[in-house]
Amino acid sequence: MQIQWYPGHMTKAKRAMQEDIKLIDLVIELVDARAPLSSRNPDIDELGRQKARLILLNKADLADENCNRQWSQRFQEQGYHVLKVNARSGAGFKAINDTVAQACKEKIERDRRRGILNRPVRAMVVGIPNVGKSTFINSFAKKAAAKTGNKPGVTRGNQWIRLNKNLELLDTPGILWPKFEDQEIGLKLALIGSVKDDILNMEELAAELVKLLHGLYPHVLEERYGFSAPEEEPWKALEEIAKVRKCLAKGGAYDTEKAAAMLLDDFRSGKLGRITLEVPE
Repeated sequence: MQIQWYPGHMTKAKRAMQEDIKLIDLVIELVDARAPLSSRNPDIDELGRQKARLILLNKADLADENCNRQWSQRFQEQGYHVLKVNARSGAGFKAINDTVAQACKEKIERDRRRGILNRPVRAMVVGIPNVGKSTFINSFAKKAAAKTGNKPGVTRGNQWIRLNKNLELLDTPGILWPKFEDQEIGLKLALIGSVKDDILNMEELAAELVKLLHGLYPHVLEERYGFSAPEEEPWKALEEIAKVRKCLAKGGAYDTEKAAAMLLDDFRSGKLGRITLEVPE
């Protein structure tokens, strides 16, 4: 299954971020805790290489908690500050201000030596589409300060949001990179909703999810739907879901397209349980 998606506005957005980075003290990068490596845009490290860094493992409530701990440790070992958060509920937010101050400690001390007091930390919020950047900002600011949406590509222009006297955030559009060299990455991004469903074959995508689940969480389909399909026949699982959930097309045939949509929605909403699609090696 070949997956590529790079709308033209992303090139413009990347150029704008390259200009704005000169104004920034800290890069706050949101990643999806269900695919922490695949949901990191490799361009971000180049963009923020001389800036303080904070990674937020967003949607941590949907991800395997053991994997959350492993990924947090892995990123910390690489020199990042890391927090687990849920942008919708605000879980994990209490630690953000202290972590920002810790990440920007050198900058704050440098300002103090120069006699500059109470200049807010300026942070750029970055991430791929639909990872929850605007939801995070709105929830953190406790007001609809940034435009949000439940589909990738809603935020198109950069927006400054002053949260308090100590912190200002720059919201940026979600950007991918021009080509997924590894189609496994493209697949995982499609599964978590960071690639537009409109350009995908949802039945093929659901079949790929079945394969991944067999390897990572072999009992999850049986626990959710009451059956266990053979690993080598992922399409059989869609037929079984259609059968169990009474998804019928005209003429009484099983509607595997509807079953595929149901499976993907159950995964994305957490109804299959807490699932992480990749673990640190």
